[in-house]
Amino acid sequence: MKLREFAKQLGLSPTTVSRALSGYPEVSETTRARVASEAMRLGYRPDINAVRLKTGRAGAIGVMMGRSGEIHFAEFVSGMAQRLETTDTDILITPITAHNDDDEIQAYRRLVESRRVDAVIIHSPRPRDPRIEMLNSLGVPFLVHGRSETEHVHAWLDIDNENAVRRVTEHLLDLGHRRIAMINGLRGKTYSIHREQGFRIAHQERGVTADPSLMVCDKFSDESGFRHARSFLESANAPTAIIAGSTMTALGVYRAVRSLGMTVGQDVSVIAHDDVFPYLTAENMVPSLSTTRSSMRAAGTRCAELTLQLIAGRPAEEIHELWPVELILRESTAPPR
Repeated sequence: MKLREFAKQLGLSPTTVSRALSGYPEVSETTRARVASEAMRLGYRPDINAVRLKTGRAGAIGVMMGRSGEIHFAEFVSGMAQRLETTDTDILITPITAHNDDDEIQAYRRLVESRRVDAVIIHSPRPRDPRIEMLNSLGVPFLVHGRSETEHVHAWLDIDNENAVRRVTEHLLDLGHRRIAMINGLRGKTYSIHREQGFRIAHQERGVTADPSLMVCDKFSDESGFRHARSFLESANAPTAIIAGSTMTALGVYRAVRSLGMTVGQDVSVIAHDDVFPYLTAENMVPSLSTTRSSMRAAGTRCAELTLQLIAGRPAEEIHELWPVELILRESTAPPR
């Protein structure tokens, strides 16, 4: 089916249909959804070679996959795929084994200069992220999943990490906990810095001193959760509550508590950031886990949409989205004994 024939069946102009499928921001969401739905129903697919020859585009969005966070990365890419499945835009995943900033910068540079992608999505930025400066210098559209404090203009989507951890810390303090531990994400990342700020602010506003010895940074995994929680709980002045940076980390915390003959929700309260994994749900843990909820898959879907808009010409300075985080209380948090 040709573009003109498909457009005629929809009662739209070929230009409108083409722009709807390409993610142009001037096309309404209602029209875009209708065109995408009908394209799937009728089996319409643009001639990719013709489109790329005409537009000069590669038809792909690039993302880098590091050596950690594979589970979160898989959820994010699944969300991207949901948005891109009707756009004939591919996801180019490049493994990165960089050991320092220079290696990582060169990996991004090679990806962009290969002209295999039309845009790039950056994950887990730092406050002064050199990748943002480099991509700006190359003039390629890019979106940051997270935020950076760099002076270079960049489009971004982030969750309110500071307020999320502030709220869970306030909840635990209001329950009566005064020894609260936090297993944060990787040190130096903006989201980890914001989470620590929320943790400290909550303590300050309640007139309680946060113990630096109960604050650690590490990758989100069952192993790190177990190791740090066990160390905390075996210390002379053990915490009565633990904030885990992710559900995966919380699994290790649960395991550490049980290995010491203790009970989550009774001897130790646990609360975590929950990325809504389809195969690991907080409400099915025993006891059910209190969380701040934010879907990594939904973030992937929205990041793909915003990146399409960047490719279509929307200015980066117009794209700044900060998502609130929902607090869900379950059985894993209670007043200290």
